[in-house]
Amino acid sequence: MTSAKFRTGLAGILVAGMALSGCSGADSVERGDANYENYTAEQIFERGEYDLARNNPDLAASVFAEVERLYPYSEWAKRAVIMQAYAYHEAKDYENSRSAAQRYVDFYPTDEDAAYAQYLLALSYYDQIDEVGRDQGLTFQALQSLRTVIERYPDSEYAKSAVLKFDLAFDHLASKEMEVGRYYLRRSHFTAAINRFRVVVEDFQTTTHTAEALHRLVEAYLSLGLTDEARTAGAILGYNFRGTEWYEDSYKLLTGRGLTLEAVGDNWLRKVYRQMIQGRWL
Repeated sequence: MTSAKFRTGLAGILVAGMALSGCSGADSVERGDANYENYTAEQIFERGEYDLARNNPDLAASVFAEVERLYPYSEWAKRAVIMQAYAYHEAKDYENSRSAAQRYVDFYPTDEDAAYAQYLLALSYYDQIDEVGRDQGLTFQALQSLRTVIERYPDSEYAKSAVLKFDLAFDHLASKEMEVGRYYLRRSHFTAAINRFRVVVEDFQTTTHTAEALHRLVEAYLSLGLTDEARTAGAILGYNFRGTEWYEDSYKLLTGRGLTLEAVGDNWLRKVYRQMIQGRWL
């Protein structure tokens, strides 16, 4: 959604904003200087839009809040709630943006802008996703909120963007598992490393990290002397990721020890291999 959807035109905003500030007896109205009780809901709303146009989203959010406070049951109040969510997000005040967006979804679930409110709520989590090495709680929350946009508003203009961001956030979680797995592998904590790489193969198989996870499993299982598992991981690489560097590295590792890349034994990787051969994934 663009801010243009909410604006009546920059020229009109500037005129309305200057008119409102002029009535206050100053060249501009700063926070707390205006007595908004003396103005209509539309005038206050336009003042908030004016502050947005001046790149002052934090102030704009507080002005939109005045519309909601003074005219709680008006159409302008409804529009002011979604604009608060937008303005707070522009100010990177994600907690308040999330609160306003959730309030809009709760109060106006069937409104045409409910999809955008839900999308803003998801963005309030998504835009806070930290570096891979940090806690990923916000990533999980972003995924849940983005899924809500996709499932509840599949025909909205935000569904496609939500799908893209969902995939990126999903990939981000897989990156976390890979980083931890590599950490354990470098320190020869092979069982702990295998547990992490297994999560990627089983739960994040649609991400860009699956091929490397399989190769790391080859490395870890060979280090433990578990050749059946290593050969099977190599076989999955050969079946689904033959053109990657990870397959080439695993091929060299296994054949260098006189081992073939073949699904053997009775282990979790053998089950994955059978499911792939049948055209199904986990």
